[in-house]
Amino acid sequence: MSSANVLIIEDETKLARFVELELKYEGYSVDIARDGREGLAMFDGGEYDLVLLDLMLPGLNGLEILRKIRKASDVPVIMLTAKDEVMDKVVGLDTGADDYVTKPFAIEEVLARMRTALKRGARKDGPESLLRYQSLAMDVNKREVRWGETEIDLTKTEFDLLAYLLSNRNIALTREQILNRVWGYDYYGETNVVDVYVRYLRSKLDDCFQVKIIHTVRGIGYCVKDEGHEDRV
Repeated sequence: MSSANVLIIEDETKLARFVELELKYEGYSVDIARDGREGLAMFDGGEYDLVLLDLMLPGLNGLEILRKIRKASDVPVIMLTAKDEVMDKVVGLDTGADDYVTKPFAIEEVLARMRTALKRGARKDGPESLLRYQSLAMDVNKREVRWGETEIDLTKTEFDLLAYLLSNRNIALTREQILNRVWGYDYYGETNVVDVYVRYLRSKLDDCFQVKIIHTVRGIGYCVKDEGHEDRV
């Protein structure tokens, strides 16, 4: 049973009540806000371990709320929304969401994704909160990346991808492993989304600083490796 505090920001009264009852049955403490401004005010005034956030809300939409939350907190946020286009998911994840669940959904899936997000959030406070590679330094808690004294601006997905690769140096990671860990949900599109984000990172790191950080492992995926190390799966 969980003792985490969860904030649900959802304007569909019946759905919010259903999710609230299911979460309380699982041991979560739950608060509900039914419009965007109320939800943001409750978040600012409370201590929450996770937020379930609708995208289309009166007063203030979910993306606006998410942007404001991310300015002050790294609390896990899972979007709950009827918008299921791939670009909607990409925008939500790049804005800072940890996961994205489309309506209608099975409550068991939401609970599983919540457990994953909470575990991932707990790991950020662990010994791997500071990651270094050559002149690259990542502070996972502060969500900051620097090459020497130069700060590098990464989206949430780019940051999480780089952190995962650095945390598993000298291990060749498959695209499926990367999708499951970084995107945090069962991705129903092409795995080449990983290739796209690797290109984004290379344009901000390799191209800017004339280094080769992320190596392609043919037939497998990607790896950050120290010189002289062989790739391991």
